[in-house]
Formats: sequence, structure tokens, C-alpha cells
Amino acid sequence: MRTSPALRAAALATATVLLPLAACSDDGDDGGTERSTPSAASTAAPTATTEELTSQKLDWEPCPAPNQAQGSGVSPSPLPGGAAWECSFMDVPLDYADPGGRTIELALIRAAARNQDRRIGSLIFNFGGPGASGVATLPSFGTAYDTLRTRYDLVSFDPRGVGRSEGVECSDDKALDARYEQDGTPDDAEEEKAFVEDQKSYIADCEENSGDELPYVGTTNAARDMDLMRQVLGDDKLYYFGISYGTELGGVYAHLYPEKVGRAVLDAVVDPTEDSLESSLGQAQGFQLALDNFTADCAERDDCRLPGATAREVQDWIAELLDQLEKKPVPGLGERQLTGTQATTGIASALYSKETWPLLEQGLDEADGRNGGLLLALADSLNGRSEDGHYDNSNAANAAINCADSEQRFTLEQTRKALPEFREASPVFGDYMAWGLMSCTGWPVAGAWDTPDVSAPGSAPILVIGNTGDPATPYAGAKAMAAELGKGVGIELTYKGEGHGAYNGGSTCVQRVVDGYLLEGKVPKSGTVCG
Repeated sequence: MRTSPALRAAALATATVLLPLAACSDDGDDGGTERSTPSAASTAAPTATTEELTSQKLDWEPCPAPNQAQGSGVSPSPLPGGAAWECSFMDVPLDYADPGGRTIELALIRAAARNQDRRIGSLIFNFGGPGASGVATLPSFGTAYDTLRTRYDLVSFDPRGVGRSEGVECSDDKALDARYEQDGTPDDAEEEKAFVEDQKSYIADCEENSGDELPYVGTTNAARDMDLMRQVLGDDKLYYFGISYGTELGGVYAHLYPEKVGRAVLDAVVDPTEDSLESSLGQAQGFQLALDNFTADCAERDDCRLPGATAREVQDWIAELLDQLEKKPVPGLGERQLTGTQATTGIASALYSKETWPLLEQGLDEADGRNGGLLLALADSLNGRSEDGHYDNSNAANAAINCADSEQRFTLEQTRKALPEFREASPVFGDYMAWGLMSCTGWPVAGAWDTPDVSAPGSAPILVIGNTGDPATPYAGAKAMAAELGKGVGIELTYKGEGHGAYNGGSTCVQRVVDGYLLEGKVPKSGTVCG
């Protein structure tokens, strides 16, 4: 089953929620003593960069095909009218506390504005994750943003640690295949031990292969990179479109550089007031809501392939199928099997968009018939595995960035205590999300914050979009972000729909409001609702 670029992009935008195996863990029940670790980059006020960096000229050339770290594939096709995608590299300081020291390269992509006479500037996209390659993702959306190209150069980038931008490396392909077959919801002491050992092995690989980079890949440095990018691209203000984690990055940028915000859109909003525990619990609830909506739709249709006369009956059947797969995997793709954990990943992958609900229905039905190929393909799309068996670096970057940001580290005992609350939030995803709490425990870099500061007094208005049916970034996050940005800064727009994100969710109302804001500067009334 070939996964569409759009599904892959949606998957990357929420990779944070689907990494219960993504780092390492302490094997002590009482938390033990954390080893001394270097801190991630400071969240203090930004330091100046050198004139050599701010005045650098970018050498734009035809884009090559994405490399393995970016997800592989072919060179991006020209846009309507024959406009070509162009790629370049920009130098940034590895450590902003030492702006004249070692530099690294960030990979960039752009498509020039169609109307150069009315060009506003560069509209910079971040598609989330963290870990999504903007260089690979932006062209995969085809003409989805072509209206905005009337007055903007469309620009995206691989953030530091991602893709071609000094991509973080952890385990090799063989080890990752074994890792994703690992039981992500241990039920007894033996399974817990295997879970912990797998986490330790993964973090050792990350530290061995990318240890020098790990202190510098956090969101604060990515925001500083965007301000340098703004200057190098020749813009007085930052024009920005952030999706999922990209909304957190946008909020941090606005806090650091409020006077440099031009027009910014935050879509599928991460709640900046929630710590790791609260965020994971909210995501469990969000995915459960999406599953509730999927099973209700299925139960109401006469042609649904899944058994059950009610949403509850369909969901009970899915839970039973997952239990069976955990005990006895079924054939998947090639020599690989579909396990319970991989099936859960595949289900969550298909819940990102209502358009992929038919794939979920088909995949569950086929898995019940001992053909796990489709659900495994959906899981592969989220885990960054291509059909040739190679993995991109999205999940390694996700772990590195999340752990450089979040200061929370959970022990086995704390995770066990959290399980009942997570199970109440989601009978299907609760255990899966709860064990993901340990994804940063033992990481060699201390996290920068409990929650990010996104207060931005003095900033221009920022459009904040919440989707009532969003599984990965629940709707409440938009209201929280708008409030934290500050009165008159956070302008809230509600979309009553399904799926992760609103602008590409099929709502002409949302697109009209966003286009009017970005293209003409028309700030909508906060609290505007689109059906």
C-alpha cells in the first residue's frame, strides 16, 4: 500500500503523540538519581548574530530529490504555470551564545510569488512534528497553498536536527524495525524490563551518533534560526504559517521577537499551558474523540465492514482485535508482522483526517482476516519507514527536540501511577500514550522548560485556528494559545470539523478568512466560527 504524501505530512505533524518507544528510560521504580546532564540551549533573550551571517547571500538551485533523512522520493514537480521549486542552504550558529563560533547549514526550499509587483515577502512554513522536513513536505501539498503564492514566496525549511539540516541520527534501519515491533504497552515485569532496555539502547545510539548536536536542537534555537532566516530573505517582518508543533515554534518566536511579527497563522494549536503529562493526557482524549466519531460513523452506515450495531460495539470489537494482535501478530508486509502496538499506531495514523477513515475501516477488516498489510503501511507512514525499508530521521529528531525542550522526566513508578487516568481518558490509546511519558527519561540533555513562554506583548495580531474534532492537538489548545499570546494579539478562529488542522480541512470559510488575513491584512473578529 503506497501512502500518499498528504497522509505522510499529516502524520509527521503529530509525531509527538505517537512515540511511546521514542527515547530512553530509567529502570528504577523510585526515580533514582538523574545523571548530571548538560542543559539545552537557554530560553533567555536572543543574542545578536554576526554581520557575516545576517548578510549572507543564498544560492538558489533546482531542488534535488529528498535524501533518506528527509524521507526519500523524487524531485518536486513544477507548480502550475511552470514555476520551479528552488533549494538552498543557510548558515546559522550551532550555539547562539557563541554566534561567531561553529556554524551549521539549514536546508531551505522556496517557490517564487506569482505577482512580483504585489509581493509582500516570504511566507515561512513549519509543518510540525517536531521532526517534519519542510523541504520535503511543502511541495507534497501541491497547489494547497497556491492562492497564497499570489503575493508570497512560499518558503519552508528543515529545522536544525531535521532532514538535511544536520539531521539527528540514532538507530539504524534493522534496529528500528525491531524497535517498532517492541511491545509499547508492557503488562508485566518482564515486558517492562524489555521496554526499558530498548529505550536505553535507543538513547545510547542517539548519543553516540549525534551527541554534539543534542544540546542545540530545541525550539528556542529554531525560533532564532527563523529570525535570521527572515533577515537573510530580506524581510523586515516575519510572515509565518505554523501547523501543529509549528504553532509552538511560532508562539516562542513571537515571545522572543514580538516587534518582528508581521502576519502569522497558527493552525492545529499545541496548548502552551500544558506540561508533558497534561499534553499527553489531552492527546489521549483527542484521539479517543476521533475514534468515537469514526466508530459512530461506521455504526450508522449499512455498508460498514466492521461488526457492531453501535459505536460502542464497534469500538469494543477494535479493542478486542488489538488484544488479539498483541498476543498473536498477523502477517503484515514482506516478512514483517503486524503487532498490537503497530496496529495502534496505524489506527492513530488514519485518524488524522476524515479522508483516511475508509483506509482505517479496510485495514481493520483485513487485519481481522489475518492480513495486516494496510495497517502496517499506515504505521510505517508515521514511523518514517519507506517501502525499501529505510527510515527517515523524523522520529529521531522528534525525540531530540522534545527532550531538549521539556524538562519533565518520568520514572516507571510515576508512569504506572498515571495509567488509570490515561485508561479512563481512552480505553484504546490510554496505555499507549501513558508509556510514552518515559520518552525523555535519561536523555543526555536537560530540558529547557516545563511549558514554553509564548506571551507576546507588542506583537501584531496572530491568527490562531482551533478544530473542534482535532485528535492530536485538541481544540482547547487554540483558546489557551490565544490567551497566552495576549489581549489583541491572539485572534481565535474556530473550525467545526474533523481531522488535524483546518486550512486544508476542506472549509472554504477557513480558507477565505486565512487568505484575507495573509493576503490583504484583514484581521477577523476574535471568536469567528466556521462550520
